[in-house]
Amino acid sequence: MAGNKKDSRLAKNNLSGFNKPKRTPGHPKKSHVVLAKEGSRIKLIRFGEQGAKTAGKPKKGESARMKAKRKSFKARHGKNIAKGKMSAAYWANKSKW
Repeated sequence: MAGNKKDSRLAKNNLSGFNKPKRTPGHPKKSHVVLAKEGSRIKLIRFGEQGAKTAGKPKKGESARMKAKRKSFKARHGKNIAKGKMSAAYWANKSKW
């Protein structure tokens, strides 16, 4: 399926490399895409709700509401985040929350 050096999905999705998430503003439903690679397994993962107001990285003087939002996401998706690089929740947690 995948060649030794390049994977056709990298070029098709304009990705700079494996495990490097990218925004997809033109996608109808998902906000990001990543070509995840773990060992010899390679999988294209689309994640994140298009137009969602995520908490982002912790900010100085962040509101209690945003802290609660981040905490709820991590609690709700904790099991899926723990699955590692081959899950959409892992990438959403890493790049959006």
